Amino acid sequence: MPAVEHGAERLRNLRTRLLSLAATQSDRRVNEELSKADARKWHFAVLATLAEFGPLSQAQLSDRTGVYRSDLVGVMNELTDRGQVERAPDPADRRRNVVSLTPAGRRQLARLERILAGVEDEILAPLSAEERQQLTRLLTAVVERFKVI
Repeated sequence: MPAVEHGAERLRNLRTRLLSLAATQSDRRVNEELSKADARKWHFAVLATLAEFGPLSQAQLSDRTGVYRSDLVGVMNELTDRGQVERAPDPADRRRNVVSLTPAGRRQLARLERILAGVEDEILAPLSAEERQQLTRLLTAVVERFKVI
C-alpha cells in the first residue's frame, strides 16, 4: 500500500481514514502474530474476561466480550478442546453452563498478552509513552460513544 503522504491532502487529513488505515494495519499484525500461537482475538477476549471476572455463563461472556452468542459456541469449543477453559453446569441453574479458566488458559493468556504487547509496541513505535496514554484516552472516548467497550 502506498504511504499516506503520497495521497491527496484531503485524504491525508481525513481523521476517519487515518483511523481506518491504522486499525487495518494493527488488525493485520495482531491476527498474524496470534495465529503463530494458534490463537485468535476472540480467544484472548474470552481468556482475559474470565481472568478478570471469574467464572461466567456463556451469555455473560458474550455480553462482556462482544462476541455474538452463536460465534461464542465455536470459540468455547476451541478453548475447551485445548484445555484452556472448562464448562460445567451452573449450580444455581443447571440448564446453563458456567465457564472457568484453567491453569492452561492462564498460561495461554500470559503468552497472548506478551504477543499483543509486542504488536502494540511495533504499531505505536512512533509515539512516546505519554502520547500512547493520550491516544488511549482519545480512542476510548470515541469507542465509548458507540458502547462497544
